[in-house]
Amino acid sequence: MYKKQLEKNMAELTRLLFSLYGQRWDFYDVLGRLQKLMKSAAAERTGYLKEADDAAIDSNKKNQDWYLQSKTVGMMLYVDLFSDDLKGLIKRIPYLKSIGVNYVHLMPLFDCPKEENDGGYAISSYRKVQPRLGTIEDLKTVANEFHKNGMKLVLDFVFNHTSDEHEWALKAKSGDSKYKNFYYIFGDKTIVNRWNSTLREIFPQVRRGSFTYLRELDQWVWTTFNSFQWDLNYSNPEVFLAMAEEMLSIANMGVDVLRLDALAFVWKEMGTVCESLPKAHTLIQAFQYVARIACPSLLFKSEAIVHPDQVIQYINKNECTLSYNPLQMALFWNTAATRDTRLLTLSLKKRWYIPSDCAWVNYIRCHDDIGWTFSDEDAWYLGINGYNHRNFLNRFFTGRFDGTYAKGEPFQLNPATGDCRICGTMASLSGLEQALERNNALLKEMALKRMKMMYATLFALPGIPLLYAGDERAVLNDYTYRDDLHKTHDSRWVHRIKKDWSEKNESPEQKFFAEYLKMLVTLRGHEAMLGGNDIFFYDVQDTRVFAFRRQTIHVVANFSESNAAFKIDAWSDSSTDLLTGQVYKNQLSQELGPYEVRWLKENI
Repeated sequence: MYKKQLEKNMAELTRLLFSLYGQRWDFYDVLGRLQKLMKSAAAERTGYLKEADDAAIDSNKKNQDWYLQSKTVGMMLYVDLFSDDLKGLIKRIPYLKSIGVNYVHLMPLFDCPKEENDGGYAISSYRKVQPRLGTIEDLKTVANEFHKNGMKLVLDFVFNHTSDEHEWALKAKSGDSKYKNFYYIFGDKTIVNRWNSTLREIFPQVRRGSFTYLRELDQWVWTTFNSFQWDLNYSNPEVFLAMAEEMLSIANMGVDVLRLDALAFVWKEMGTVCESLPKAHTLIQAFQYVARIACPSLLFKSEAIVHPDQVIQYINKNECTLSYNPLQMALFWNTAATRDTRLLTLSLKKRWYIPSDCAWVNYIRCHDDIGWTFSDEDAWYLGINGYNHRNFLNRFFTGRFDGTYAKGEPFQLNPATGDCRICGTMASLSGLEQALERNNALLKEMALKRMKMMYATLFALPGIPLLYAGDERAVLNDYTYRDDLHKTHDSRWVHRIKKDWSEKNESPEQKFFAEYLKMLVTLRGHEAMLGGNDIFFYDVQDTRVFAFRRQTIHVVANFSESNAAFKIDAWSDSSTDLLTGQVYKNQLSQELGPYEVRWLKENI
């Protein structure tokens, strides 16, 4: 199998790498070393990994496109917060199966600094699990148990940067020239200033600009995110070889999908914004061809929090088969705040469609903050000032707007622009926390309906619906992070919450919502909910209603607490709402109650 894949794909991999490193005298030596790495990694793939690889390259095998099937439902979780450690996670597999989850993304679990580590995204070793979580062997056991239970394992490939405690960084600090060239390290402040002049500040509360001063060297190192996360220098082919080796090692632990973290930032060129540059795509394609040769069943998932037009550029079989859908996520919350679906409908109509053999990963919340990634061009088309609108959304979701229901925390507030992102759990951002604090039955009813509406709409979309652990129990914000010296500066910990497995502490609202999500999972597997990524978005009539069609199923959702109406095109004069079982005659005109959603299957 390896030889066939090599013969089929090596020419294209060589072309890609030549465009990055072909000017170097040792280019063919780099190719030869890479071929040895791939051959060695391929030889290690035995058992179910080899079976998965065989299926991935055999078009006659079933479940090759498992990610397009409607029965695929995901969850992302932190191992320590969900189950204490990896051995504990194995004991929780029955729970995951009971709620229909068969795609599990484990948040970063490789070794990292004990104190500040960006939730695990500052990796000190890709070959060692954090000791408190277990060992590499424990991780392999988890992968094996997931496989036995028909579950896919997803891990992060943090390839833009390492921790400053990584072996490479420590050697660079000691002055080792080989490893200093693994990063962007400059002694001339004028060069640093030239780079900074065109770069966007990602974590302005951490430090101004994108560089951190190193006392050990009296030099500056590139740190796009936190100062302890050093950006890797992919203009150096040694970095590509080293990270390809790490990627193949992770894949051989039993991983089905790698989430490519911060992929838009991996290539740098002076005088540019250093985001989504053409050679970033070339680099990702090179990693894809390495995987295609050595571990063909491995899929890549894109994490590109950039302009919506740039997000879709990463989604194809030569780069990322799967992609987070940050536009859908952000616009669901925007629409919940404004009760106006026009921006949601316009934006998704323009940018939903991706290759038929690829899929979106759709979500309401995740481990990270909410950034308002809608297109300013779309907003202007609707008469909306993007800057002012983001300011409104930030105030709305941090409780600083009259009449808001949301309880969220600002993240990375930029003192120069007033811009920020939003943190909080799905339940708190949806108004449940406020309703319970005020002991207001009507507010509680609206909050629960709001949550049900967003998840019912999400589950009806093509792609993989992704739950964030805790959302299935409608957990509220946890503000104790403010008392932790190592967390207080990072408001994302407000929604990174330890799971309470004692049912006696569950509220009626939590139990109710958990049962509702189970119903959605069951209905999503209904034979009527076809797989694939076909969808047709209806034009907006009543601006409170978001509507789309999938084959003979019409989905209509009211994003407001008032009654709304909508008309749909249908081939039949009756339909059944899959969510309630109710039959509607003369279904062209739909009257929707507050936050009501219907999955209308035509009775043909």
